[in-house]
Amino acid sequence: MSDKPKIFIDGEHGTTGLQIRDRLARRPDIELLSIPEEERRSPEYRADLLNKSEIAILCLPDDGSREAVVMLARAGNKTTRVIDTSTAHRTKSDWTFGFAEMTRGQRANIAGARFVSNPGCYSTGAIALLRPLVEAGMLAPDAPISINAVSGYTGGGKSLIAQMEDPSREDHIAANHFLYALKLSHKHVPEIMSRSGLSRRPIFTPNVGRFRQGMLVNIPLHLDTLSSGPSMDDVHAALAAHYSHQEFVEVVSLDESAEMPRIDAEEMAGKDSMRLYVLGEREGASVNLVASLDNLGKGASGAAVQNMDIMLGR
Repeated sequence: MSDKPKIFIDGEHGTTGLQIRDRLARRPDIELLSIPEEERRSPEYRADLLNKSEIAILCLPDDGSREAVVMLARAGNKTTRVIDTSTAHRTKSDWTFGFAEMTRGQRANIAGARFVSNPGCYSTGAIALLRPLVEAGMLAPDAPISINAVSGYTGGGKSLIAQMEDPSREDHIAANHFLYALKLSHKHVPEIMSRSGLSRRPIFTPNVGRFRQGMLVNIPLHLDTLSSGPSMDDVHAALAAHYSHQEFVEVVSLDESAEMPRIDAEEMAGKDSMRLYVLGEREGASVNLVASLDNLGKGASGAAVQNMDIMLGR
């Protein structure tokens, strides 16, 4: 009998699930459980693998994720650990937020948790930029914040991918770039507020571009509106201190940032790490904070695998 931890991806044929499966298929240190094609619609087979797994990674719509948790409870299962990539549990107090670099002790919280909620892609970038400044007392929780972001279209799942790539569809999207969530009520806003420590709802403007993977999240700030009126160097120092010695989050130096003519939204495509920039004039009155990540890497599948490894003590 194998002593390797059994991992079940519930929803492995979705966009996030496929990327997780691709990562784990190359791993000799785990046993990957999978539903055979002929059993994909069998709730009994699904329940059996949920209960057999050491960690179940849920790559499902919100209702499907909630159903999986109920299935475990009905079976009296108190051992299978869960990573949920949906929105269903990201603000729940009895779920641990799966962003290990978010705050001191968060990695240990994930390591000991049974239920872990994977962050959303946009919120990963926004929280990464905001939380350290709130914790440092530099950014007031009620500060008026605007968050602008652009993502590769794979973030919308199979439906949006088909709309962008198949011109024969009636709902084909021909635009190279579009703005959505026009009522300012995107599903990531509650977790951005909850996990960043904001008390005032930010204005969040998400965009999609005609590229498959990659993401930029940018937050402009007037320095004189921040507590103690910090300089650009102070803001950068707060971020650099927060993420020092982190494997998956890099704060780019001010000197390197100053030499960059542009930041490509696809620069982190295919990678599971994230780069943070503090941009502007060194002695200027404002800064633009930018997070660059792969929407399916650190923004989804890569983060899920990172959380799995932490939960397995690796």
